Amino acid sequence: MITRRLVLGTVLGLGLFASGLVVGQNVNPIRHPNLAAAQRFIEQAVGKIDAAQAANEFDMGGHAAKAKELLAGAFREIKLAAEAANRR
Repeated sequence: MITRRLVLGTVLGLGLFASGLVVGQNVNPIRHPNLAAAQRFIEQAVGKIDAAQAANEFDMGGHAAKAKELLAGAFREIKLAAEAANRR
């Protein structure tokens, strides 16, 4: 039981950390509306994964957490794409 709580706490903490990373780096929606929309979809996807994890008591073999890590990476890449477009 203690191990399960430790795993649950760790996953929750990582999820909140990843969500925080995603929220803090938005693209300007006026300058890059499509990229900003993609970021919003990623934020929604992370929210749905959070809900799925909670519904399954965070017992998803680490795959949901990995998906959120990959989505956070995609979010950062979108930000970099916007910055590259801004330099042109």
